[in-house]
Amino acid sequence: MRSTLNLLSVHDFRCYSRADLPLDGRSAFIFGPNGAGKTNLLEAASLLSPGKGLRGASFAELARRTESDGATRPWAISARVAVADREITIGSGSEGAQAGRRVVRVDGETASPAAMVEWIRPIWLSPAQDRVFLDAAGDRRRFFDRLVFSGEPSHAKSVAIYDRALRERIRLLTEGGADPGWLSALESRMAKSGALIAAARSRTLAALQAEIDGRGEGPFPKADLTLTGRSERLSVAGEAVEEIEEHLVATLAHGRAHDAAAGRTLEGPHRGDLLVVHRQKRRPAAECSTGEQKALILNLILAQAARLSRAKSLPNPILLLDEVAAHLDSLRRAALFDEIEALSLQALLTGTDETLFQSLRGRWVGVHVAASELTVMEVQQ
Repeated sequence: MRSTLNLLSVHDFRCYSRADLPLDGRSAFIFGPNGAGKTNLLEAASLLSPGKGLRGASFAELARRTESDGATRPWAISARVAVADREITIGSGSEGAQAGRRVVRVDGETASPAAMVEWIRPIWLSPAQDRVFLDAAGDRRRFFDRLVFSGEPSHAKSVAIYDRALRERIRLLTEGGADPGWLSALESRMAKSGALIAAARSRTLAALQAEIDGRGEGPFPKADLTLTGRSERLSVAGEAVEEIEEHLVATLAHGRAHDAAAGRTLEGPHRGDLLVVHRQKRRPAAECSTGEQKALILNLILAQAARLSRAKSLPNPILLLDEVAAHLDSLRRAALFDEIEALSLQALLTGTDETLFQSLRGRWVGVHVAASELTVMEVQQ
């Protein structure tokens, strides 16, 4: 489903008292000095989806603080989104004194955050994710789960149900004296949602690998992907969701004593990892150079965007790439721009140096940011 961002507006958000970014469905490069507010615009766009957005900040952190007394006001983001032959307005922000609670509205009607995925689908890459191959397994799981969620929105609900039951089960086990019946109920809930998580992850992995394998040779290295979790491996091997659920129920029940002693649940979808190998060099991504790691993760994002752009049931992706161009050589930078345009994707890119985007002038919207003020350049018609 064709979906484009026509206008992004922010009010009392981060460093902005008010800013409007007119796009009319076009891609944009956003440039300016460090600290000017470039990433804040991408973060605002990322919050047009469930979750905490590009930075993972709490909602209370998003409010602008006044220079006089450091007080905060309710923050708000609004977007005009073109979908097929209509335009809708999506709003997200805090309300009144509840700075830590988010309210979402679609065409003026209160909606759940999950409702936004019906109209817009941001996918992002930030400098914080550059270390994803070096960081802990949990960071890679969260990165991969965002990719899963962008294609299967119900995945977020499965993860939330699993995590709540996981915390409650380990609390009961470590406190002692838990009712076995209640533990069984929690384990059953974990097993059901955990099996759905494993199945969704394995489907996404297979689709991503197929997309990567089908892409022609180019400046971005190809990757071989593997999920290490036992439930995910069973799903990849063809086990049905019901069989994985039965396996998880038995594993959790059998592991109660060990989990209580360890203070954590030792088996389950929360323990798996995503392994990425540079195919040509046959080296794990963690052992590759910084530039190679950047190219590998960018290729994953592009592969995901490419396959989702062909989906008919959900909006096409909008790419949010923060400070990506500066870390690519001229060949890869040109290939990135060309691929975005070839896929007919809308993208927002940031960078400190305008010359990185010289080839895009007149084709994309150019936006200069300085001291939280936006200057928009003309686009050739």
